[in-house]
Amino acid sequence: MELRQLRYFVTVAEELHFGRAAERLHIAQPAVSQQVLRLERELKVRLLDRTPRRVRLTEAGLRFLPAARKVLAATEEARATVAELAGERAEVFRLGTVTGLGERLDAVLDAFAEQLPQVQVELVALPVRERMARVGDGRLDAAFVRAPEPQESPDLDFLPAWEDPLVAALPAKHPLAQQDSVQLADLAAIPLRLTERRNHPALVDLVLSACVRAGFEPVPAPTSTTLQDTLAAVGSGSPMWTVVYGSNALQVNNRRVAFRPFADPGMALPIALAVRADAASPTLRLLAALLSAA
Repeated sequence: MELRQLRYFVTVAEELHFGRAAERLHIAQPAVSQQVLRLERELKVRLLDRTPRRVRLTEAGLRFLPAARKVLAATEEARATVAELAGERAEVFRLGTVTGLGERLDAVLDAFAEQLPQVQVELVALPVRERMARVGDGRLDAAFVRAPEPQESPDLDFLPAWEDPLVAALPAKHPLAQQDSVQLADLAAIPLRLTERRNHPALVDLVLSACVRAGFEPVPAPTSTTLQDTLAAVGSGSPMWTVVYGSNALQVNNRRVAFRPFADPGMALPIALAVRADAASPTLRLLAALLSAA
């Protein structure tokens, strides 16, 4: 049993919605679902009843929730006591995040906990323009950004991190799901369910331009507000497809949805770390080293 599993469960129990819980935790919704499922498997009891329309606590979940809160509160109290005894305040490193970082973000947080235990990482999820503005004026120490545009933030440096590949999400029973990979052209007649551009402009622009290069304009399907709702619609069996970050796909447990890599080149978005050009600290050096080794 891990503390983050308890934290994820308590947040879902308070929100009764995996999407809203993920937003509060500043991580991708599939990661929340996966860790709560692992907690249930370890406890050998179902804590939450899940349906496409609602989430509610089971009797076991109602009884487990106060105990989980006590453990988290005791952990925070212990940390505060140690910091007080050491006569120092924990350094706070404010890190802007984006959706879909998955295990990469977990690795960063684990490295901080191991190598810089005195540093408390505060995750902040904001729209990209506000994220860049806060890095520029010092309210954030650094921020991950997908498909950066350096010309729009000349006072910032962008440290390359990694390429974030996209995969296609299809109904598991669709003929294309039986292939090892898919070509965009094969998806031309199938409705595409994408988020609105204002939510993820880099993602939407990449997908639509790639479809045009493949010789078609996609048939639009209704949009969804969360990845969970989108995948539920795809898994319903109606012919449609969407795109998911590969890191998210690894954490999704949905038998009705199949994830397949694209055979087409260029189906990935670059991730970079935005920092102030004059910024320098041991915390930033550690973060830069982690990215160079990724």
